[in-house]
Amino acid sequence: MKAAFMPTMVDFPTIVQEALAVFGKGCETEAARRHFAAYLTGLMVAERKTVSGIHREFALTTAQSCWNRWRTEVQWDGQTLHDRRLAWWQHGPPTRDNSRGGIAIDNTLVDHEGKRSADVGWFGEQADERHVIAHDDLISNDGGPSGAHSPSEWRRCKKRDAWAEGPFQDHTALCIALSDAAVQRAIPGDFTFESYGTSTTVLTHIQSKQRADVGDLKLHRTVGEAGRAQKLPEVAQQIPWEAKQPVRRGRWRYWDCRKHRRIPDVTHPVRLGLCWRERDDAEARKALVSHRLGWAVLRIVLV
Repeated sequence: MKAAFMPTMVDFPTIVQEALAVFGKGCETEAARRHFAAYLTGLMVAERKTVSGIHREFALTTAQSCWNRWRTEVQWDGQTLHDRRLAWWQHGPPTRDNSRGGIAIDNTLVDHEGKRSADVGWFGEQADERHVIAHDDLISNDGGPSGAHSPSEWRRCKKRDAWAEGPFQDHTALCIALSDAAVQRAIPGDFTFESYGTSTTVLTHIQSKQRADVGDLKLHRTVGEAGRAQKLPEVAQQIPWEAKQPVRRGRWRYWDCRKHRRIPDVTHPVRLGLCWRERDDAEARKALVSHRLGWAVLRIVLV
């Protein structure tokens, strides 16, 4: 027999009450403010992030139909709320924008719950070796030297047949849109992304904005070496033992060789860093690319 569920929330957490003082100004009534606070609380503590799942967490609350009307019928501007959140982020020194920070653009799967299935798909998640029904989101995270970070912009990927109006936008187009949003907001720091973001189109676009970037480069990519095009594994095997220099980060030590290279169809030279786990290894474990030709490899790794 399934155990009966007992509501556990009788008041809003302190962090939600503090957020309500800042963001609740956009709510026209006290009832809307309470719905907003309850929704924030539920997103943090509820096992199921649906309206019914959040509603069940509260011992004293209004009818669930009130929550549904607040979410679907009340007029509130999500962009204004987002702008206010980014401004609030600048008040504390640990979270304030910093030129030594980074803007990490990451592709994230967000598990889907509930009955509404707009824009979801069936994905294979390599990290946990499982398949999930999820939203495929690109998120731009603004991080500082303190390690604190916060999403500054995000875009949701849609299936090609879901684009009823306008041209289809793939991961490359959405990645460029996120980088443009950061530039328009004058967010300082260096862009960094996984290998999907180091396409020729993205690298050329970031260079045109005169911003620094660092990204993973897939090891099957082709670069210009010794006057001809070669795959990265071939380039790595040609690097002599004495050319590999140690790079330390915390308790880990890697071996690196960095040179200026050309990537086909990229209009500017790049700095390529190849990393080996051991100095005697022939096959490189990772490749990093940046168009900042004067950067030391440790600067690239830290980004």
